Amino acid sequence: MNRIDNCDNDQHPEKSLNNFKHISWLRLNLFNLAAGLGIGIMLSLLISAFKGQWIGMRGLISQALFSMVIAFCIVNSIFVSQRTLKLSPEKGWLSLIVYYLSSIIGMLVAIEMIYLIKALVFNQEYHFFHLEDARFSIVVVVIVCTIIHVYTTQKRVMNAKLREKNINMLQLSQMKTQAELATLQSKINPHFLYNSLNAIASLIHEDPDKAERMTIQLSKLFRYSINQNQESLVTVQEEMEIVSTYLDIERVRFGDRIDFVIAVDQELSNDKIPRFLIQPLVENALKHGLKDVADHALLRIEIRKTDKIIISVIDNGIPFPDELETGYGLQSTYEKLQLLYNHDYELQIINQPVKQIKIIIPFRNG
Repeated sequence: MNRIDNCDNDQHPEKSLNNFKHISWLRLNLFNLAAGLGIGIMLSLLISAFKGQWIGMRGLISQALFSMVIAFCIVNSIFVSQRTLKLSPEKGWLSLIVYYLSSIIGMLVAIEMIYLIKALVFNQEYHFFHLEDARFSIVVVVIVCTIIHVYTTQKRVMNAKLREKNINMLQLSQMKTQAELATLQSKINPHFLYNSLNAIASLIHEDPDKAERMTIQLSKLFRYSINQNQESLVTVQEEMEIVSTYLDIERVRFGDRIDFVIAVDQELSNDKIPRFLIQPLVENALKHGLKDVADHALLRIEIRKTDKIIISVIDNGIPFPDELETGYGLQSTYEKLQLLYNHDYELQIINQPVKQIKIIIPFRNG
């Protein structure tokens, strides 16, 4: 009976007319020239519809050229000003003033370029500076740039709120995980305490010295547990101290009937594993697997290092049933692994060739 779980774990830079930092110059101009061409064609159609007749190919070329040159000049004026001055929307009024000035300068340059190109294409005389066009165009630029600025500002604010909401959701998720882990921890300690106190009670009249030693070890185990900072992960060495203290208690209870063996790869001493991960599995093996083994019982705990950490709790007791009911110890292990590793772990319940519960988890720093 096996259970194997695996898992695998983008941000797109915001692109707006008011912030070109992450957009390449070539990509920026290809996009805006295409947009200018489209606007020019739409203007030609609107003018033709308004006049009631087709403006002709010359008019179409003129409108398309007009829109493309304006888009090219304004966008590059903003692009150059932001790259040169290293401004961002967070600079407030300074960024806004430069944004409007660069847009107006771009429009004025575009007007002169349009007349110059038209003069060359249609063999007309060119005169520098077209005041009437400039007055009208400045008004248009201010209106359009204001609309774009309001839109991009609102978009930026909404994105910031969305990021903040995502961060809050992540923090809530982390807090929920910590609370659930704390709840699991609170389940483990009383459960173990209940079993241990029952064992002590049964020894008080039969062997008071054993009962005393068991009580001292139980006190040591809980003092260790309470004095820690309750981290979700502890080192292998710390976890094995918990297990060793627990086994000392059980040795008093079972005597020589069970042989306890611990085999840990020393290279793993400082690597992190979930807190109180092994003890419930050991308790489960003693309570269910080895309860009817009269002698030569074996409980072996192995922790090995490959590309991951492999933890095995092995016993020679009663085999796992085909339809295993997950009791307290196994269920708490599933829940803890799921909370800490999502699906990036394996938990295998094996009968052959050796009866064991095997856990495979990735390395974690903390």
